[in-house]
Amino acid sequence: MDDTQIFLGIESSCDDTAAALVTGDRRILSSVVSSQTALHADFGGVVPEIAARAHAERLDLVVEQALAQAGVALSDVTAVAVTAGPGLIGGVMAGVMCAKGIAAGAGLPLVGVNHLAGHALTPRLTDGIGFPYLMLLVSGGHCQFLRVDGPQDFTRLGGTIDDAPGEAFDKLAKLLALPQPGGPSVEAEAANGDPDRFALPRPLLDRPGCDMSFSGLKTAALRLRDQLIADQGGLRQQDRADLCAAFQQAVAEVLAEKSRRALAAHPVPVLAVAGGVAANRTIRAALQQVARDAGARFMAPPLALCTDNGAMIAWAGAERFALGQRDGMDLAARPRWPLDRDAAPMLGGGKKGAKA
Repeated sequence: MDDTQIFLGIESSCDDTAAALVTGDRRILSSVVSSQTALHADFGGVVPEIAARAHAERLDLVVEQALAQAGVALSDVTAVAVTAGPGLIGGVMAGVMCAKGIAAGAGLPLVGVNHLAGHALTPRLTDGIGFPYLMLLVSGGHCQFLRVDGPQDFTRLGGTIDDAPGEAFDKLAKLLALPQPGGPSVEAEAANGDPDRFALPRPLLDRPGCDMSFSGLKTAALRLRDQLIADQGGLRQQDRADLCAAFQQAVAEVLAEKSRRALAAHPVPVLAVAGGVAANRTIRAALQQVARDAGARFMAPPLALCTDNGAMIAWAGAERFALGQRDGMDLAARPRWPLDRDAAPMLGGGKKGAKA
């Protein structure tokens, strides 16, 4: 890849509007993310219509900020990369149309990027690792194991058949009247809890393979909460902390065991993880131990590059560009776009599962 090339990356698949400039030699010149958390706070989750409108209002601003921070003019940019799916279709469409306008106006090549490929290729941006490696994508919208053998060569080893872990954390937080997003709230509450007080299920551990399920775990937590309220006339602070700790431990053990199976079936030098849930310290520690036991290196990008961002899209676009691939003005936004086209569709995807 040419070290002098500069790629503009645009991301708008969910509730973060992002843009970044990345070079062919893996330098991140700028990365701007405009969060919509405050816009959706009163609704207990992302509202697609609100998200799409916010993206349309902010995309040109974040691109302008990214160019300014990098000290780069559009005339210096090699190509425009944009998330073309999967994701909430309104936001994806807004990003694609913005990228088309920039590409057409500046006479730049356009490269459509699979959002999941952006996450899956991030370890190559941050650490320059080679192929193959095992990637666990784990967030509010997706959860799957991928063997990565090339910029466009992904084999799905397993995934969630219902809720993604981040979605399950959000739902638990809502059940316990904790702030959204749920992941950080549950982790903070769990720090003061006893993970062994309540017995929660570890779904699908009794079945072979790497598929996962988190919906039943969420339902079990709901029943425990209701039983505590019925028995005590309310939910005590320690009850909430213990329930969060037990839930977090259950998710960590499921992800760890499934990672162990994936590494056993596909021994590769690196176990990488990306997605917002990768920031959870309990989960990260469990995955690190799995990697050590398997003799593999554990790799997690910095938190800012685990969650949705424009830098990962710029880099994934750079990888496609290096292969000689370009897209025309007929590039379409796609709500669903599996990385492994040969794998059978997952049984479910949860309310946020369009990304999966």
